[in-house]
Amino acid sequence: MSAGHTTSPRVTLAVTTVLQVFLEKPAEARYGYDLMRETGYPSGVLYRVLGRLQSAGWLSRDPDQPNAAATGGQTRHMYRLTDAGAAAARDQLAALTRQLRLPVPGVTQDHRATEAARS
Repeated sequence: MSAGHTTSPRVTLAVTTVLQVFLEKPAEARYGYDLMRETGYPSGVLYRVLGRLQSAGWLSRDPDQPNAAATGGQTRHMYRLTDAGAAAARDQLAALTRQLRLPVPGVTQDHRATEAARS
């Protein structure tokens, strides 16, 4: 892991949602505002998630218009999954999917197999 990067971020519902949006088109850069619309999270939640993912090295953040501040405009930033971030996101989401397939208390494996066969 490179300098300045921490360990993997805690994978919360908000982190999972943001990662799923990025993984739909992993090479595509996204604006924070677009991510707010796609995830439904307000800026306070979204930018904390983006900051954690960036600190972990999973996202890069680049100014869209590097000279905007010099001309009086506000600099917008583009967020993009890093190669390491895309791989880690896929691994984390796969692990979460496996964890969510927990057995239901009181339901046996045979019962679930029978129900699945009926579907």
